[in-house]
Amino acid sequence: MPLRPEPTARQLRLAVELRRLRDAAGLTAREAARLLGVSPPHISQIESGLTGVSENRLRRLAANYSCTDEELIEALVAMATDRTRGWWEDYRELLPTPFLDLAELEHHATFLQEVQFLFVPGPLQTEDYARAVFSYRIPELPVDEIELRVRHRMQRKTAVAGTPYEAVIHEAALRIMVNDRSASRAQLAYLLERSEAEHVTVRVIPFQLEGFAGAASAMTYAGGAARKLDTVVHDGPHGTAFINSEAQLVAFRTLFHRVKGVSLDPERSRDFIHRLAKEL
Repeated sequence: MPLRPEPTARQLRLAVELRRLRDAAGLTAREAARLLGVSPPHISQIESGLTGVSENRLRRLAANYSCTDEELIEALVAMATDRTRGWWEDYRELLPTPFLDLAELEHHATFLQEVQFLFVPGPLQTEDYARAVFSYRIPELPVDEIELRVRHRMQRKTAVAGTPYEAVIHEAALRIMVNDRSASRAQLAYLLERSEAEHVTVRVIPFQLEGFAGAASAMTYAGGAARKLDTVVHDGPHGTAFINSEAQLVAFRTLFHRVKGVSLDPERSRDFIHRLAKEL
């Protein structure tokens, strides 16, 4: 089997979890290879995501590592054996890899929680809003590439249509007009429309909230098939980071609940967005 030239974030996550199980068992790659009956380089390739692993071998590894977490094992097996070609594959070699990895992560998520301070969250954006965001990029993108990114974002929105989704949005993101006044009204109207969906919850953090110092806590928290497979997506000045260490996941879970705890409840948030729309 040829080695993968560029493993996806999902393939790398499987590799990382297998490495963590081996480390927890106190085994070296050479010892794991001997137990499995393969060469040490093969274990290294599996643990770097450069090659896949069969269900049988994965279960043998889990047994050799004394892993008794059946929920985690079944989730890893599903990751290792999934051969579905997702819609995002149509954009491979057309868009940067993080676009594809995010779409794949959202597709497999059991729930999504998002906190945003400067922009309306991607799954809640209109086409005009998304187009304005991508058009502001430096260096400027060609029109056809902007439209490609807009189309990808709209497909992401459709793909997570049934996934429990909770967004906490700061008033700043609602007031910043990334496009003209008409487009901003349309964006707020669409946000209100989406907030009525049974699986969508929208909460607002108003400017007038006192003692709030959490403006650096923007994130997307994606629930995994097992709790240990949760992932946080964090956008920074140097690109998109996919965070999965247990300590950081605990910290981000705590941070989300803290931010959510000071936000307006869904009904008051809708009233708040209605008032903003009337001001435009």
